[in-house]
Amino acid sequence: MKRNSVVPVMTKEVVYVTPNQDLLDVKHIYEKKKWHHHIPVLQDDKLVGMVSLVDFMYNISGAGMNDDQEVYKSLKVKDIMTPKPFYLTTEASVEDVAKVLSTQYYHAVPILEEDKLVGIVSTADIINFYLTQAV
Repeated sequence: MKRNSVVPVMTKEVVYVTPNQDLLDVKHIYEKKKWHHHIPVLQDDKLVGMVSLVDFMYNISGAGMNDDQEVYKSLKVKDIMTPKPFYLTTEASVEDVAKVLSTQYYHAVPILEEDKLVGIVSTADIINFYLTQAV
């Protein structure tokens, strides 16, 4: 089977946060970037965590949309992120990512090159790839 590189499929302009940012920053990303459901967490240019929309919603339960809610300023990204996230490298194929997304509990996979975040691939990216291949 032909190996399709994940590089053309991944989102290359990745929005990320750092561990010490307030949850308010995460809220603003979710408000402005409706298609983002997973936000990588970088510290000193290293991937140290991921924040999913589910993580965020669980931790702000009942806070509402007002930026003045205490939870948005009292909790930091590091308080809700999943540490040591799973990732693949630019050597991965679309098929590799599809296997991970179909058999694991992941809905997005960060892509690293020489320990630097260079992209992210979501389930939607993989579905769109296969839909274009079917045409």
